[in-house]
Amino acid sequence: MLRIDNLSKRYGDHLVFQGLTHTFAPGCVALCEEDSTGKSSLLGIIAGLIAPDAGEVWIAGHSLTRAPRQAKARLAHVPDDCLAFPAQTGRGLLEQVAMEKNATLDAAVLDLAYRLGLEPHLDKRFEQMSTGTRRKVFLTAAALGDPAVVIADGPSKGLDAQARAVLAEQFKAWSRDRVVLFASHDPELVQASGAVSVNVAALR
Repeated sequence: MLRIDNLSKRYGDHLVFQGLTHTFAPGCVALCEEDSTGKSSLLGIIAGLIAPDAGEVWIAGHSLTRAPRQAKARLAHVPDDCLAFPAQTGRGLLEQVAMEKNATLDAAVLDLAYRLGLEPHLDKRFEQMSTGTRRKVFLTAAALGDPAVVIADGPSKGLDAQARAVLAEQFKAWSRDRVVLFASHDPELVQASGAVSVNVAALR
């Protein structure tokens, strides 16, 4: 479902990682090291937001370089910075993602929004939301379509206890038939979601 092949990334003289090669089967994987180990860079590359210096990413059999539209159609991404569209409403983002993925805001998606406590905030603009509420919108958007891979950078940041419990259960449910890969300093989320902890450097 997700394969990284010989990925390398450098910023100036700083080598972030080199030769990362790994095939991820369905399941939940957590990148839990300290900062400056390449977690966010790796997730950004898989999301297609950062260009690797070498290597390739494959999502559900599609090359992110050669078939980006098909690859991204099978990917859901919860970024660390959830304020990319400050004037957009939560509902507007969900509708945009649904249109991009040829999906609908069905009962399952709206149920996730309800369980996260998002429903009263859907028509607020992102600039009016708390950090946790913004993240809840992106987590709800991850349920749209048929993603084979869900990646998330700091998915529990700003979430209240109830939402964190819902997130852990959702990650467990998704991981039954898809790859859930996230970076987090939240050991409770890692344990509750049943994630396997992996170091970026070990992906060789």
